[in-house]
Amino acid sequence: MTIMNQPVVSAAEQEIERLMTLHPKGFDLSLDRVSRLLETLGNPHLKLPPVIHVAGTNGKGSCTAFCRALLEAGGYAVHVHTSPHLVNWHERFRIGVKGGRGQLVEDQLLADALRRVAQANGGQMITVFEILTAATFLLFSEQPADVVLLEVGLGGRFDATNVVPNPAVSVIMPIALDHQAYLGDKVELIAAEKAGIMKRRCPVVIGQQQFEAAREVLVSTADRLGCPLTVYSQDYSAHQEFGRLIYQDEDGLHDLPLPKLPGRHQFANAAAAIRAVKAAGFTVTDQMMEKAMATVEWPARLQRLTEGKLLDFAPKGSEIWLDGGHNPAGGEVIAEAMAGFEERHSRPLYLITGMINTKDPVGYFHAFADLAEHVFTVRIRDSEAGLDPVVLAHSAFDAGLVAEPAASVAEALQEITLRQIPDRPPPRILIGGSLYFAGNVLADNGTPPT
Repeated sequence: MTIMNQPVVSAAEQEIERLMTLHPKGFDLSLDRVSRLLETLGNPHLKLPPVIHVAGTNGKGSCTAFCRALLEAGGYAVHVHTSPHLVNWHERFRIGVKGGRGQLVEDQLLADALRRVAQANGGQMITVFEILTAATFLLFSEQPADVVLLEVGLGGRFDATNVVPNPAVSVIMPIALDHQAYLGDKVELIAAEKAGIMKRRCPVVIGQQQFEAAREVLVSTADRLGCPLTVYSQDYSAHQEFGRLIYQDEDGLHDLPLPKLPGRHQFANAAAAIRAVKAAGFTVTDQMMEKAMATVEWPARLQRLTEGKLLDFAPKGSEIWLDGGHNPAGGEVIAEAMAGFEERHSRPLYLITGMINTKDPVGYFHAFADLAEHVFTVRIRDSEAGLDPVVLAHSAFDAGLVAEPAASVAEALQEITLRQIPDRPPPRILIGGSLYFAGNVLADNGTPPT
């Protein structure tokens, strides 16, 4: 008997839950286990269409989204692997459709791939991410497509995706301090890990870099490996001019619409994607670029929530934004975007934030010290690593903000509604601090990614 309102667990989710009881959670960076497993499966990673491999601390998901929009605008079938997912595991696997929009993998297809991978593994020690990565390669090798967009999970050198021997292009997006326990506590060390996806004599595109030390590591590694190299601001660039995006590379200037994804940081992300698709050997026309800027989508990256259940709890006329940015560098670009919106001075800004315990919450909140009127902190659901809302509120206070914990996003929105002053413009509300938290919000709102 089905219980009303009980979530339906798909076949693939059941298989993943079973695997998570058998194998360790978290990260154990190595290529040995996944390489062994892939060999047992017949090396599906060697049977892929051209691969665009994308690493970076921030912006790699947006770059992947722009690459997909560009290639699909050209009629190509594009397989896409991203992580983590927001609401459903299926979001990590998008199957390309010739001349159309790629679709999230069908449940039975994913469940079958996971069972085959688990059987091939034979119960040996392995991480769940490695099993999922092997399933990615199995799925993408068996479904026809023109290109694979492969996003790195963590780091680069020892990430399970880094078994592809000859990518069409390796892309390194902005590098900042994150995952220090695994990657090192200096940007040079993190850059060296990300540079691990570069392969000898395979093209490399370096995105905009905040830190010169990171840029130097990336350039020197590409030079040492003899990689054809293009670097942001040196070989290609993008800027806004008269409400348009001007992209420039060796082929000249291109006058394009501003990207659908808001925020100035997306200009450089779009530019890196254009350059990467070109470097991978695909022809990119002005028509493809124009369509891509207008159609690109990437949930929980400054996503405006315009419908859904949660909006009923917010003040009427509110602007509600969702973003999964979670480190200090991410906080800076999100805060810059908030500050750049019209009516900045008339609309009060509220934050509703949830974070996990491996991040730097004070560094994240610092970016909003002169912008946010009040912060509500909420626990991330179904996460052992979620920060206690009281602890998170103290971090916001340490960054110079007024903050208090709330039991849920809905409760925080209700509290903002109670604080609404008559005749004052409705607020702008930014919900974020973690992709896991953003996933909670999209699920509660009834608007999961499709």
